[in-house]
Amino acid sequence: MSKIIRIFIVEDHDMFREGIKYVLGSNPDFEIVGEASNGVEFLAQIDQKLPDVVLMDIDMPIMNGIEATSKAIERYPNLNVITLSMYGDHGHYTKMIDAGAKGFVLKNSGVNQLSDAVKEVASGNVYFSQELLVNIIRNENAKSKSDSMVEGLDISDREMEVLRLICQGLTNKLIAEKLFISIKTVEGHKSKLMLKTETNNTVSLVLFSIKNQLVEI
Repeated sequence: MSKIIRIFIVEDHDMFREGIKYVLGSNPDFEIVGEASNGVEFLAQIDQKLPDVVLMDIDMPIMNGIEATSKAIERYPNLNVITLSMYGDHGHYTKMIDAGAKGFVLKNSGVNQLSDAVKEVASGNVYFSQELLVNIIRNENAKSKSDSMVEGLDISDREMEVLRLICQGLTNKLIAEKLFISIKTVEGHKSKLMLKTETNNTVSLVLFSIKNQLVEI
């Protein structure tokens, strides 16, 4: 029997929060252990609730999702936070990534996509709504790197293979199986990629790679 995933919902719109509680709470794989309408309420409860995954709105009164995520991860570095995002939130994406968010899901996504995101992030992976990822790239109007700049990163062919699979959303285990290498080797390649691209987590590595056209989506 798989472990039940404990979920905490931080969202200031009551109707939307209740909707999430209803659809996820009816899934036997999930347990809703807490809810809050702003970051202050969330931080007051987190020590007692200790969720596996936090669904975090960005724009909230009193304390927003960026500050709440940052403060929560200071306390619990392994906390898994999924950002609940609107299309217009693209200016906050980088701040949420820096704060430590491990997933991004659009608020108008379907139940299946939200459930998949919770399961992926709870398993230690990252999750991007593909539609959201495209939106991020378009809105940031990223400048493409020249071939010489890409070569200057000194990314090996094997590292590039790993990078492409990371950007496709594959887990370390699936990448290892696909490339016939160990999970530890995959983790080593990922660490080198983050060092070379000066990114500090998988989420920022994916965004950097797509914005700078190291990979295509």
